[in-house]
Amino acid sequence: MRSATLILLCQFATIISAQQTVEIRVDASEKIGSFRPVWNYFGYDEPNYTYTKNGAKLIHELAASSQTPVHIRTHNLLTTGNGTPALKFGSTDAYTEDSSGKPVYDWRIVDRILQTYVQSGAKPFVEIGFMPKALSMRPDPYVPIWKPGDKFDRYYVGWSHPPNSYEKWGDLVYEWVKHSVGKYGKSEVESWNWEVWNEPNIAYWHGTPDEYNKLYDYTAEAVKRALPSARIGGPGSTSPRDPKAAAFLKQFLEHCSSGKNYATQTAGAPLDFISFHAKGQPEVFQQHVRMSISQEIRDVSQGFAIVGSFEKFRNLPIVLTEADPDGCAACSARVYPQNGYRNGTLYPAYEAAAMKSILELADRNQVNLLGVLTWAFEFEDQPYFAGFRTLATNGVDKPVLNFFRMAGLMNGERVQVQSAAALGSDAILASGVRDFPDIDALATRSEHKLSIMVWSYQDEDTTGPVVPVNLSISALPSDAKRLLLRHYRIDQDHSNAFTAWKQMGSPQNPTAEEQSKLEASGQLQLLESPRWIDNQAGSANIRFTLPREAISLIELSW
Repeated sequence: MRSATLILLCQFATIISAQQTVEIRVDASEKIGSFRPVWNYFGYDEPNYTYTKNGAKLIHELAASSQTPVHIRTHNLLTTGNGTPALKFGSTDAYTEDSSGKPVYDWRIVDRILQTYVQSGAKPFVEIGFMPKALSMRPDPYVPIWKPGDKFDRYYVGWSHPPNSYEKWGDLVYEWVKHSVGKYGKSEVESWNWEVWNEPNIAYWHGTPDEYNKLYDYTAEAVKRALPSARIGGPGSTSPRDPKAAAFLKQFLEHCSSGKNYATQTAGAPLDFISFHAKGQPEVFQQHVRMSISQEIRDVSQGFAIVGSFEKFRNLPIVLTEADPDGCAACSARVYPQNGYRNGTLYPAYEAAAMKSILELADRNQVNLLGVLTWAFEFEDQPYFAGFRTLATNGVDKPVLNFFRMAGLMNGERVQVQSAAALGSDAILASGVRDFPDIDALATRSEHKLSIMVWSYQDEDTTGPVVPVNLSISALPSDAKRLLLRHYRIDQDHSNAFTAWKQMGSPQNPTAEEQSKLEASGQLQLLESPRWIDNQAGSANIRFTLPREAISLIELSW
């Protein structure tokens, strides 16, 4: 393995230093598996941003980015409060109690959130949490105190504690699911996923692992009682590369397999999907941001291995319900400079490289990967391009959103790709992308279209040479005499509102005309006009140059 890596590094050094052409070959006939839209899952902490002007706009844009429904997850759907949004917090007041301790259910804010998803064509990925104040075993203090730069010692408060009555908690969940079926219809709610809590192995849950298992049992029983065909899962635990997190995931799966069920007094618990999280860990290195893609990929590899070790569950769908380059969306780059990758083109290039590695790991481990959820949305009343992990800023789409638009244009079967400058998932898993860029591609073929995503990614956020690429495609349909070529691009000058904003002088109060121009520059753009090319006996060659931190999407249709 080490000698092979050294050979690859020598090859890359020769290509990059001499700016030789990178050869990428696509065999359109060699299928390697279906292209399941794992990328179209999104989430965020602050549920009350959902129905703001910019939040609703972004929800509709996400829904429009995909041929199949996107899935959206948010925290705080059961948290007590008046619905005022805040960083890393939100509330719905879904559950309170009267003076005699009788439950009072109020679904108005919850429905406002879920209805925004449903009306746009998206699917709620319903995270069941957090603990209402009236049910919290330790209710005071309840509202967290936190801002970027603060410690988290006053953040995980009353909402993160176990219930004072698991029976009342179960009744709350039952009433919620029953209400949802009545409002949205049985077939609609059957298409949702219901996940129990978030990261219960750390301070989001101030109970023991066994108390979480108990919470899961009561929740699952309530969901299935209201709608037997509903899909329930968990635990949404943190990075499995951490031995404690790995142990938590294992004990949860053991409990669902054969442990005592606290709600039904039988063995095991319903489990329709398995969720865990995967995170990178960027840092500031020699005055620039250095990503750590290997950390996220190690999480994925370890999690897949744990699931695969349970014969009973190895075929269950897996959703990485948070999979990101770092661990805190609300921690802005202005306060945390290691997060400086978020506004520009490094973020989408990272996502492209990570997606291919995750797909390869799923194939190798023979697991059923359903979704890879990006924990990023938008924040209201924040400066333009403040460096939060977001898809848009003040109604302006950031470059990373165009990666998802590119992915949404791909469908069908994945086909074989070979790149002379690809690192491969093994090398990325072992040591990341440090010395030379990963110039690689992902290709899909449907009945009348071939789509090829090509990227140049490196962990180091530094400038590098523009590389010539020769894309050689074989096994195209011989009866198609001409092919329509569309070439989309994300780079410093295309599909990049951040560049446009800086060229305007970085205005924090743009005029209406400037805002319109920023919004237009945030859309996915073509590198060149669509053009027809000849099909040379079932093959084609496309030459272009690829800058560092850039993505091209080549579409050939016939």
